[in-house]
Amino acid sequence: MGDDFPWFASELAGKLKPYVELNDGQLGALYEHYQLLMRWNSKINLTSIRKTADIVVRHYCESLFFAANMPDALGSTSFADIGSGAGFPGVPMAILRPEWRITLVESHQRKAVFLRESSRGLTNVVVAAKRAEELDLHFDWLVSRAVAPNDVLNLMPKGAERVGLLVGTGDFEVLQRDGRFVWTPPISVPWGDNRLCVYAVSRETSLS
Repeated sequence: MGDDFPWFASELAGKLKPYVELNDGQLGALYEHYQLLMRWNSKINLTSIRKTADIVVRHYCESLFFAANMPDALGSTSFADIGSGAGFPGVPMAILRPEWRITLVESHQRKAVFLRESSRGLTNVVVAAKRAEELDLHFDWLVSRAVAPNDVLNLMPKGAERVGLLVGTGDFEVLQRDGRFVWTPPISVPWGDNRLCVYAVSRETSLS
């Protein structure tokens, strides 16, 4: 472990304590991803956030909180993380719930290389270095935090019948008007910035 592991573990566990409990192995796996992110970010723009404390909250805490509130995702559930970028929310999801199967979908080839390297020790993760529209697969869920919400929703129901998104409050007000989906009540991200975890099922599925 690096010299800043105690800080990282304390910062992450402290912020998440009321919401998500992490064991030592999970903290170590998240730290390994964080180390690679910091190292690679000087070569390719994986995150525009520069303050390390903000990186912990915006990327790791948000992703873990999002995963912990995922409804009706039991057992070997399959997820496609659309536009995964640096691996959020997919990598923290995979670390928190090793029984989940996560496909990180990223068309940017250098980012896909990073995703392969940073998920090397995660047996429940695969990387698809292509556009989401090119995937000839069906998942239980589509998830995303960095792609325009409508671009993700337009992949349904072919790509999956359920979706989870990290969005702003204004975005969700628009999404609720889309009659194709049935949304569960939004869950506020507890660290400000008017961010929401929102989850939906295709209306066709909900009526079947």
